[in-house]
Amino acid sequence: MEVQTDPLKVFIVHAHPEEKSFCAAMQRVAVEEFERQGHEVRVSDLYAMKFNPVASKADFNNPSNPHYCSYALEQRHGVATGTISEDIQEELEKLLWCDLLVLNFPIFWFSTPAILKGWIDRVLVSGKIYGGRRFYDFGGLAGKRVLVNVTIGGQEHMFNPDGVHGPLQLLLSHLLRGTLAYTGLQVLSPFIAWHVPYISHNARCEILTTFKKRLASIGSDTPLEFQSLNNFDENMRPIASRGNLFLF
Repeated sequence: MEVQTDPLKVFIVHAHPEEKSFCAAMQRVAVEEFERQGHEVRVSDLYAMKFNPVASKADFNNPSNPHYCSYALEQRHGVATGTISEDIQEELEKLLWCDLLVLNFPIFWFSTPAILKGWIDRVLVSGKIYGGRRFYDFGGLAGKRVLVNVTIGGQEHMFNPDGVHGPLQLLLSHLLRGTLAYTGLQVLSPFIAWHVPYISHNARCEILTTFKKRLASIGSDTPLEFQSLNNFDENMRPIASRGNLFLF
């Protein structure tokens, strides 16, 4: 059953080097389905854009300290003064614009492709997205949601709790918790396309059908639970009278 929601502003960040890949097909299906629902969609195809993943001094056109680069501090200065690199500013504007962020990528070594990691390093800027007590439910992206879509060569049973690799969500905790939840995003359960290089065309079509159904009901998704800063004192020590939750 499709859940009707108010129109959303959806920002899809796609990171796959092959435009004919199943991962790319998922990205196209996501655009079509969200637009069919009446949502506004913007896409950053990082490989097609030739997005620069390397965080460096070149990101700052008017550094506060030209003699030593403290990257996080220069991010704050660059955003505050409007002198940060143009490609970062453009991505940051899309990120702040959206209600729903969608990350679409293949699993590389239980992680993201390097180009997506570079997007994270450069675009999730200190001062605006995180910094000081600005993290978890107090993060700069609080109130927004994120859906992670991944393709993987492994079979689903290999990622069961007693499987050879253990749960994929646990292996991705560096992204789901350490990056996305940390910045304040409400993290939805990832959509995982299993074993895609080795299955039949019909099996891939079934995955896309399941994916469409997931996107059609995105408004009813319950986010994963992470820590709240309300459970900690000003020194980030747990408040004994309040429960503390560590999902991953």
